[in-house]
Amino acid sequence: MTSLSNLSHLDWLESEAIHILREVAGQCSNPVLLFSGGKDSLCLLRLAEKAFRPGRFPFPLLHIDTGHNYDEVIQFRDYRAKELKERLIVRSVEESIKIGTVVLKTQDEPRNKYQSVTLLEAIAEFEFDCCIGGARRDEEKARAKERIMSFRDEFGQWDPKNQRPELWNLYNAKVHKGENTRAFPISNWTEMDVWQYIEREKLDLPSIYFAHKRSIVRRESAIVPVTPLTPKKGNEIIEEIFVRFRTVGDITCTAPVESMADDIKKIIIETATTTITERGATRLDDQTSDASMEQRKKEGYF
Repeated sequence: MTSLSNLSHLDWLESEAIHILREVAGQCSNPVLLFSGGKDSLCLLRLAEKAFRPGRFPFPLLHIDTGHNYDEVIQFRDYRAKELKERLIVRSVEESIKIGTVVLKTQDEPRNKYQSVTLLEAIAEFEFDCCIGGARRDEEKARAKERIMSFRDEFGQWDPKNQRPELWNLYNAKVHKGENTRAFPISNWTEMDVWQYIEREKLDLPSIYFAHKRSIVRRESAIVPVTPLTPKKGNEIIEEIFVRFRTVGDITCTAPVESMADDIKKIIIETATTTITERGATRLDDQTSDASMEQRKKEGYF
């Protein structure tokens, strides 16, 4: 038996996350785990395996698809869910557009912020009382305000001034019908912790997390991939360079970073030396959106 003094910081973080997952399973009647195929949600899957195997997960997986995700990530999402033999529910922003609950200002408008509408519709459809997500406090200042068990009212809204106390790792996921909780088991993890855990657990990842050659243009401070959804503008010069993605999401708002890190050890070294935050370097919607992350979260965003 391993003594407490021999536990690494990853062991402590893993233990806390497993405890949170089991608290959700014990307190909630109909939870769901948000799974996009990205690195953070892949860590959640491994934690769920350790919390509940050899039994099935006590919740399905849910992805809110903008319809503009990278193919590599969507393919990996489906592969991993099939490999685990767990139920994967997919709901699309495209469906919300068709029924009129999402109205785009322009056809090429980024859809990322509209995921909150589709998520709330999925919560109502399946009557989920808790959504387990992979958000971390180090990602963005609004997420740093959020509790491990983040209460949402009957409209799916988050009020940072009306959250429940969490003393001595005691969590309260109780809700009335129509309300829900967002649970964040890896809230206390950093980007470095995620990569070190991926290395330790030998987790497979979508290929775009590793250095590869891609056509890009440089737009202000960002590297923007050249795709049918994000074509070059005006006199921009298309370059072929080696890049990797630190975070993945909608193509229209997810930028890579220039990198030659083609394995996890090299990524860990890069992560240790970077001075730019994960979302600050790569999420164009955080830099250009007319709504802050905090405002989007108040409206039901992840």
